[in-house]
Amino acid sequence: MLFPKKPTISVIIPVYNGGTAFRECLSKLMEAQPQPDEVIVVADGDTDDSWQLAKEFGVKVLRLSVCSGPARARNVGAQAARGDILFFVDADVAICPEAIEQVAIAFSQQPDLDALIGSYDDAPGAKNFLSQYRNLFHHYTHQIASTKASTFWGACGAIRRDVFLRMGGFDERYRQPSVEDIELGYRLCRAGYKIQLHKGLQVKHLKRWEAISLIKTDFFKRALPWTELIWRDRLLNNDLNLRTENRISTVLVYGLMMCLIAAGWSVAFLAVATGLALLLLALNAPLYRFFQSCRGKRFALRTIPWHWLYYLYSGLAFATGTVRHFQKRRVLAVQFSEVLEVRSDITTALELR
Repeated sequence: MLFPKKPTISVIIPVYNGGTAFRECLSKLMEAQPQPDEVIVVADGDTDDSWQLAKEFGVKVLRLSVCSGPARARNVGAQAARGDILFFVDADVAICPEAIEQVAIAFSQQPDLDALIGSYDDAPGAKNFLSQYRNLFHHYTHQIASTKASTFWGACGAIRRDVFLRMGGFDERYRQPSVEDIELGYRLCRAGYKIQLHKGLQVKHLKRWEAISLIKTDFFKRALPWTELIWRDRLLNNDLNLRTENRISTVLVYGLMMCLIAAGWSVAFLAVATGLALLLLALNAPLYRFFQSCRGKRFALRTIPWHWLYYLYSGLAFATGTVRHFQKRRVLAVQFSEVLEVRSDITTALELR
């Protein structure tokens, strides 16, 4: 009986000033069984000598003189890789010991599988409330999502090397960590490639989130550019952060906010606000029960205002991104019209001669 051949795996880690999290990332990678066929660290113009730390672990190190963003760093690593599978891991995550084996088995048992993504686990590395909330929220979102994915994930995502190169890799116009992985996933789907969400493949996120960094990242580096992708590809799937209940919740949060403002003129709006709040609680009850099961009732209650704030700024980002999208289209339409007028004038002048 013939067994499918396990593919070779190249782990690629882009790093910019990785700090202690990067050390743990490499330490956990060294504990993986079996080991990947190669580990490539791409030091993206770091200033804290992360590349030297990588050298101490005996991995292959590529250095970029200028910080150009993880998209370019990953592409550089992919060009140098020799493995059949490119396994992208962020410098602030720690893989589980069986991660390499999980990736190898998934691709060897599914010849039609082109890419897969994992999720964060339910035990985030940073212990402060916002880090626990943010990463548990991410874990829950992936664990209830469809296994048929329409996106890619650079923090824990694997793809066949030939497919990655054929698609041109990550879009290097993203000069900061943003939605370059989602954008690649959208292109893969448009091209007909199969992406799978492997819910058992989980990594520990080591990043510490604070209020300002969380909101700025969500708004400017995720929601705004993601909105542009949605309009570009006309792809608004009922999955992950775009589930129907999330869209409804965003509308309810804005309705609640307007009712609370209007209550200054009429207390009758308080009754409406109460009804909207109850609807929000009911619609998101499965998530809050998940938080309670993981960290207790007090923790779950503390997540509610942050979760509603998430809907608030996500809705604002979508509205802002939509306006920007149509403004760009209007400018392009005007420029195209001007080009046509110039061509028409040139044609007329030539005919007169």
